[in-house]
Amino acid sequence: MTRSSDRAFLLLLLVAAAAAVVVTADSGFSVMEEDLDEIESVVGGGLGKKQREFDYFALSLQWPGTMCNGVKKCCTKNGCCRGADTPQVFTIHGLWTDYNDGTWPECCDGPSFNPKEVEALQSALDRYWPSYSCSKTSNCHGGKGTFWGHEWEKHGTCAKPVILDEYNYFLITLNLYFNYNVTKVLNEEGYVPSNSEKYPVGGIIAAIENAFHLTPSVICQKDAIKEIRLCFYKDFKPRDCVLQTNRMVTSSESCPQYVSLPEIKSLEHGYEDGLERSELAAAL
Repeated sequence: MTRSSDRAFLLLLLVAAAAAVVVTADSGFSVMEEDLDEIESVVGGGLGKKQREFDYFALSLQWPGTMCNGVKKCCTKNGCCRGADTPQVFTIHGLWTDYNDGTWPECCDGPSFNPKEVEALQSALDRYWPSYSCSKTSNCHGGKGTFWGHEWEKHGTCAKPVILDEYNYFLITLNLYFNYNVTKVLNEEGYVPSNSEKYPVGGIIAAIENAFHLTPSVICQKDAIKEIRLCFYKDFKPRDCVLQTNRMVTSSESCPQYVSLPEIKSLEHGYEDGLERSELAAAL
């Protein structure tokens, strides 16, 4: 895909997002899940089993500056290894289906990941939904494959009856990502990448609340923001990710009062057909 057609595709996604997702002040309640992909046990069901319908969606976003710290091995598929094209924005971890009681379904009835189903989205997935590892990721069938395959089989298959197929799982997730631009909101409030500055986590949460009318969940690795999660009702209207306002930061790795957004390392050159940084900023 050429750079011009790639940009046209991105703009088309943005138009679709604006039409499909309506920002309102609706909110609900939930108990925030733990980091799903670090937990191997199956909660609420398993591969091929019928599971009760989920209650809400959680869009999990990763900060590359934290994810790339400590990376020693580079490969083509590692998002940390793209030189000047290493992501400079929050990227997608996944769109997860959760229950209000703090558990979640996983590995539901559905087909295995088929890369051909998302060929039209490949450029956007490479850029905004990268893996930060050179290792293959476990899937729901006892093997290993791509990061995208893991997310579809573990979480996307459980999104019925809202999302019925693989293509729409990835398209809807990209639309939410573009419409709820966390990087832009934080930058506009002065929360920019820095290896020296520390920011009040309450201020970061407040900036997202004011912009999107939802309370996010923030997950840290020591004092560095690792993930920010945004939650949505099944009609994709925003809702709070927490049960009570005094539990705004809930995870197995709780954040301190002041947190950092580490600068993003560019480990090696590559991926030369990506959008230039100025074009990316304009598009977002």
